[in-house]
Amino acid sequence: MRRFFLILLCIFLLGCLPARAEEARYVALTFDDGPSGRFTRRLLDGLEQRDVQATFLLCGYRLEIYPTLAKKIYASGHEIGLHGYSHRNMANMSAYELHQEIEKTRKLLPEGCRPAFLRPPGGSENQLVGQIARQEGLSILTWSVDPRDWAVHDALAVETAVISQVRDGDVILLHDLSDSSVDAALAIIDRLQKDGFRFVTVSQLALLRGVQPQPGKTYLCFPPE
Repeated sequence: MRRFFLILLCIFLLGCLPARAEEARYVALTFDDGPSGRFTRRLLDGLEQRDVQATFLLCGYRLEIYPTLAKKIYASGHEIGLHGYSHRNMANMSAYELHQEIEKTRKLLPEGCRPAFLRPPGGSENQLVGQIARQEGLSILTWSVDPRDWAVHDALAVETAVISQVRDGDVILLHDLSDSSVDAALAIIDRLQKDGFRFVTVSQLALLRGVQPQPGKTYLCFPPE
């Protein structure tokens, strides 16, 4: 009888133990081609409301137009990376031109901002791009999820494309150049947060996965081991 009660007690105690929480899943939202005036401002407001940090890959010529927005991005705790100055195909550039694209853009960044990543426009890279990035102390960042929001201009279609393929550790490519892209980004956040995903910057995602990005090396995503 005593043994019977001990068994019942063990069953009861096991039932009282909290269920193991599902391991968190992380993704990084990245936004190319900005800053872009009201679209970037609206996106920043939406990110703040959702307590989400993202990574912005900024173009130098747009930094000249919207310097205040770049400061707001940085002050809000988002990560800033480089997207070149002119948004030209980097695979067609000389070493001198590549250095110029990087240095001109760097000089336009907010004070104290030290970018870790270069995203060549369109993902256009070759051996020389990697070599110059290494000399400049920059890792190359591409992406693992691309819903082509710059071409689709349909928020629901973009959201559906991302939700259907996103995985833990993905780097999602979006743009802050239109209302449809901003609508899609905020809808993606709302949906994935409900599904248990957490949003972090690219550098935070790398750190969470124990990865130290190396200058000149290309990174698409940071999946769990």
